Amino acid sequence: MRILLVDDEIELTDPLSRVLTREGYIVDAAYDGINGSKLAQAGSYDLLILDWMLPGKTGLEICQELRHQAKITPVLFLTAKDTLDDRVQGLDAGADDYLVKPFELRELLARVRALLRRSGVETYSTTTGRLIVADLELDVENQVAYRQERIIELSQKESQLLQYLMENPGQLLTHSQIMQHLWQDKEQPGSNVIAALIRLLRRKIEPDNESTLIHTVYGKGYRFGSTVVE
Repeated sequence: MRILLVDDEIELTDPLSRVLTREGYIVDAAYDGINGSKLAQAGSYDLLILDWMLPGKTGLEICQELRHQAKITPVLFLTAKDTLDDRVQGLDAGADDYLVKPFELRELLARVRALLRRSGVETYSTTTGRLIVADLELDVENQVAYRQERIIELSQKESQLLQYLMENPGQLLTHSQIMQHLWQDKEQPGSNVIAALIRLLRRKIEPDNESTLIHTVYGKGYRFGSTVVE
């Protein structure tokens, strides 16, 4: 996942870039509005973190330009402006969230995860050890998933299968690829085992009132995600 961070406070931007990188994100940084705007226009980012007051062009102007071009990349504002009118102005400009300086690092990381999850982007946090796609979270180490405030207990193979699917959102994973990943050099079971595992997993993560995440590509395999184009 790629994040663009634009803030003219180098003493904030550089350490924050390092923290986000340790969390597994690819981070580009800019220190003024002109370069920040160029990167935002040219790059394919999953999230923009913008300071409001920037030299050359404000974060508010960058956000407005993107929204006028119908670009829907999530935007998180970092700013010292903390009045209600300021927050309303930022949200009306197209921002998705707003964090007032100074802020707690763990709150910023939580908001980053929430915005990426809301936009359907897969994320992995080294801090929490959780893999996230859409509204589904997987605690890899403890073999537990979370969706719609439900706790979903998983078997070892169910957890391994779900992790593989979530690590490759939107990608066609064939039966043979899944089989090889789950059993690797061990003796592989019959061909119907994958279909059985998928059925069990669907029952747990996709009750009748929740949207489909595992999509069957008939005769080929499966794709994972909240919206999948066949």
